[in-house]
Amino acid sequence: MSAAKQMQFKLTNIGLFIFSLLLLAIAVNAQAGDKEKKAFIFSPDSFWYIPIPADTPLHPNTDNFVQEFLRQKKAYYGNVNINMTKYASPVYYATTSTPKVKVTEWDCQHKGRPDQGLADQFDQVPIPPNATPADGTDSEMSVYDPSSDTLWEFWKMQKVDDSWQACWGGRIKNASKNDGAFKGHYGTTATSLPLIAGQITAEELASGEINHVIGISLVDIEKSSMFSWPAHRSDGYNPKNAPNRIPEGLRFRLDPTINVDALNLHPIGKIIAKAAQKYGFVVWDKAGAISMRAQNPYSYLGTDRLNPQINPYDVLFGFTRPYAVLNRFPWDRLQFLPMDYGKP
Repeated sequence: MSAAKQMQFKLTNIGLFIFSLLLLAIAVNAQAGDKEKKAFIFSPDSFWYIPIPADTPLHPNTDNFVQEFLRQKKAYYGNVNINMTKYASPVYYATTSTPKVKVTEWDCQHKGRPDQGLADQFDQVPIPPNATPADGTDSEMSVYDPSSDTLWEFWKMQKVDDSWQACWGGRIKNASKNDGAFKGHYGTTATSLPLIAGQITAEELASGEINHVIGISLVDIEKSSMFSWPAHRSDGYNPKNAPNRIPEGLRFRLDPTINVDALNLHPIGKIIAKAAQKYGFVVWDKAGAISMRAQNPYSYLGTDRLNPQINPYDVLFGFTRPYAVLNRFPWDRLQFLPMDYGKP
């Protein structure tokens, strides 16, 4: 390809990306309507929103953890995926007029006994009529009610005979004063860290900035008895005590000295990279591939067939598949932080 054609190709792609952002703004604004949305629902001093100082000391095993991360990336599909319709939670915002329903616990794990604490949390949940859980076996769903400052998250959520039921989840009351985690063993992720906090949203990507820690899932995790704050628990499994396994809850960032704008990355990859430098990642779950989550597009699409809306990620990502958005990301320049970093 000649230099002139290469320049024309680049300009065409830039034009398409700008046009995509305009379409996205229309789609997101149209779907928002009268929903009251808050950028951050937890306490302002939650770890989710606190930048990492550039001179923060690193974990003594950071170099080995980086090699372990790279090993997993190579072993499991060779990329870092951005989950969307599957294994990423839609988020629905209730209003004072949203009908409240009781969500019943169903025993998908064959525990043989109900959890009374969960039953109390699942009582009187304001679920919008258009709510739809995520695809995939986890069927996650999140509901936030600004009027009561309450968050609910559900795992394996389903509607049976017009009644909602979920296998697990939790509720956070007074979310604006919460440090950004479910109490005890509740919550949808294996660490009790809420999906709404660490997912990437279409609004953030359209604005060009992510202002919070990003949740990330790994495949091979250190055993469940070893986890780092802010995790409350872990589903890690390391029966052979393989060395350098990364524990859940551990935080890491992209080297803050890198000039991200000079990297050959997808525009969305650059937005994520800058957030990874400033706020970093937190290992919040185990998955079949290294992955982060974008807020499920079901949050945006609605159910009005006479007024179809654009999937914002199709627009934002352009012609790039979600598993390729982070191609050429400098994963070898990660920096792992100490255990329990930031714990009060």
